[in-house]
Amino acid sequence: MTSLLPLSLALFQDVAYEHLPPSSVSVFLVWTIIKLILFFTIYMIAAALGTLAERKISAWIQDRHGPNRVGPHGLLQPAADGLKNLMKEESLPGQVNKPLFIMAPAMSFIPALMVWAVIPFGAPMHTRWGRLDWVLADLPVGFLFILAIASLGVYGIVLAGWASNNKYSLLGGLRSSAQMVSYEISMGMSLIPVLLLAGNVTLSAVVIQQARMGVWNALALTISFFIFMVSSFAETNRLPFDLPEAESELIAGYHSEYSAMKFSLFFIAEYCNMFTASAMIATLFFGGWHLPFTNDYLPGGVPVWMSLLSVVWFFAKILFFVFFFMWIRWTLPRFRYDQLMSLGWKIFLPLALAYIVIVASAVLALDYFGVPRDWRFGLAMFAMNVVLAVLVFVVLDRGRVISPASTRVRLEEVQRMRQMSRRRALGQADLSRGAGD
Repeated sequence: MTSLLPLSLALFQDVAYEHLPPSSVSVFLVWTIIKLILFFTIYMIAAALGTLAERKISAWIQDRHGPNRVGPHGLLQPAADGLKNLMKEESLPGQVNKPLFIMAPAMSFIPALMVWAVIPFGAPMHTRWGRLDWVLADLPVGFLFILAIASLGVYGIVLAGWASNNKYSLLGGLRSSAQMVSYEISMGMSLIPVLLLAGNVTLSAVVIQQARMGVWNALALTISFFIFMVSSFAETNRLPFDLPEAESELIAGYHSEYSAMKFSLFFIAEYCNMFTASAMIATLFFGGWHLPFTNDYLPGGVPVWMSLLSVVWFFAKILFFVFFFMWIRWTLPRFRYDQLMSLGWKIFLPLALAYIVIVASAVLALDYFGVPRDWRFGLAMFAMNVVLAVLVFVVLDRGRVISPASTRVRLEEVQRMRQMSRRRALGQADLSRGAGD
């Protein structure tokens, strides 16, 4: 163990490159204000256009046109919807808890916006004013900040369900809280192997670790990626995990009593959460802003053109995963509630705990044998995860263990029940004819 300590310290120093601040405080403040304005503008426009993209993608999947009346190709449809919600009358049902009823939509929206503060969305720029980072606040506790803030979004949903004084809303809020608790644990556990490889809790270090290892964490930590991605669907209340607002059961769930802009804030929060989850997946498991085959993680930063190209590359990854979220929504049916809870507690939690032990043992063994944290380390982790993926998804699963919509009833039992049903139907038909005679 003592021989591994210098190696671990050297690795930590190698990954956590030194932070070179701008040349003056005024440059730092101006650059921070520019980033805030750019980020908030792009984020809100993307959330608005996300509603249009979802309608267009659903129309494409269902072989229809989608919005095409307002503006060229329906591009002004989000603006029309926003104007309509601004002009609508605000309703306040009787017997509601007014302060919490009004505060709940904001509490659902703000955490999704705050998580973006620690997500790096571009390579640092080398300018004459010093190094300028494409991150709002590169906190040394980035992982913990994300887990702490992202879990606050459920409070807005629970308060909306409770404060509405409506049984359907209350059921939606209770479902959301149970779902969030179930999958928040699995999501947190799935990030521990990422920390084991990065040796640091800042997201910039995770991006650099993947760049130097030459393998994305989606390939080096496949099981963690799968658990995190599915948990992201549950955390964002997207199909097939949209039980808190199941229209066929709860009308509109926790926002049944809301109207106008308070109603719209819940939908804006949903799309903001979807963009945030996509950014997290791209950063943690798909290399973040790192451009392939480049050395864009230099301590002093890179040229401006390369930095801007890395920003475009990062947002392209985000758009791909946003499309994937929408594609899944219009492809898969909704889970039953017992299937959802069973998947989180009986499958994901034990799988995540076992995977932590396996990855920790593999990292310790590779460090002990002196394998450097470069492409050789990444290749070894990739080979191990190929074996584990085959074991989990092919040998153990076979459509019965991991799939929550499966049944353990044997085929002979199903055939026996079908025969009983036929005999019962034939007997009822005979009784009907006898009564008629």
